[in-house]
Amino acid sequence: MKQIKLFPHSYQRIGYVLLVPFLALGIAHMFFEFNPSWLEFKMITNGQLEFSASHNFTDEVASVGLIISLILIAFSKESIEDEAIQFFRLEALQWAVYANYLVLIISILAVYGTTFFQVMTYNMFTVLIIFILRFRYILFQYNKVGYEK
Repeated sequence: MKQIKLFPHSYQRIGYVLLVPFLALGIAHMFFEFNPSWLEFKMITNGQLEFSASHNFTDEVASVGLIISLILIAFSKESIEDEAIQFFRLEALQWAVYANYLVLIISILAVYGTTFFQVMTYNMFTVLIIFILRFRYILFQYNKVGYEK
């Protein structure tokens, strides 16, 4: 079987370490309107019209950080990476894609307006989250059976 290109196993730990602050930042921004001033950028353009605006990049930093950390967690090698693990990885990814699109279909049919945009924002992360949860569950079951013998 052809080897899948994965990050080294040590990157998984880095992903978990990065997940904590970026998840905390995202939750603080979404539910408590936390916007650190050092992420505030003022844009001024001079042209035919004077335009001044400011934008806080807290949500962008949290989203990019979450995506990077979830990718590191999801696509890092296990300590023992064999054909069974690769098969479990593929099965979990397929399951995550099916579940993600089921959530998307339900959202399209049931959610409207600006709430739909929020649901789509959360949907960015569902494939990776469902994949990680499903893959970890499959590995847990596999290891549990291995220890019972």
